[in-house]
Amino acid sequence: MAATETLLERFFATLFAGDRPAARTIVAEAFESGLASEEIIMQLIWPAMEKIQTLYRSDNINTGTHHMASRLLRMLADQLALRFERTERNNRSMLVVCSPGEPEELGAQITTDMAEARGWDVHFAGGGVPNDEIVGWIGQLQPQVLMVYGTVPSACPMVRQLIDLLHDVGISPKLQVICSGGVFNRADGLAEEIGSDLFASDPISALQLLKEHPHKRATPEQQTVGRKRRVKKTAPAPSSQNAAESPAKPPMHAINADTP
Repeated sequence: MAATETLLERFFATLFAGDRPAARTIVAEAFESGLASEEIIMQLIWPAMEKIQTLYRSDNINTGTHHMASRLLRMLADQLALRFERTERNNRSMLVVCSPGEPEELGAQITTDMAEARGWDVHFAGGGVPNDEIVGWIGQLQPQVLMVYGTVPSACPMVRQLIDLLHDVGISPKLQVICSGGVFNRADGLAEEIGSDLFASDPISALQLLKEHPHKRATPEQQTVGRKRRVKKTAPAPSSQNAAESPAKPPMHAINADTP
């Protein structure tokens, strides 16, 4: 463990310096220490990605450093994915979408690569795809799982709307939705509140949950975000005096993007 922590500290330094040869050397050292490619992803690449995101959100690194480090991580993650051990197909399928942005796409790509190595049939749509197009893909591909990764705070209402739309349209009644990463990792219970069937903080946890709970679905009582707005429509209208004295409450609680 101490050796891995030392590697990680050295790895951070190479990323912030943009030193690609030195970063590759550290990955090679990790292989020599006996770590498999998936372990290197989770013990080097993933914590480095999370640290870069945290430092960038708190304005401790600038945009150039953030982009350079993120792209270096993506290059290494691509190379490591080629060395994943592969298992037989498990006859399960997944569509992965995410928020636009280099870190969000990297986390979603790592999740995609790991799922594919473990036998899933995966389609990775990436970030910035409109909800109606996601629904169209689900209708065409009929995946068993929709993975929503790395949602930024401003996109939470769109994720809730997507889940509502999928239920309303009924295009894939057995579809299971799992949210991971992004603001869901920083706001406890938010994934459940917007109607996600499952939540996981990282790819390993996500794939394990999907394996253990393939039939778990959210309940109507679970989705609290947006409920006040719907209940308010059916409640008796307040008197004009009370209405003037009581300002309306927003339907969704605020999310602080900088919360660690």
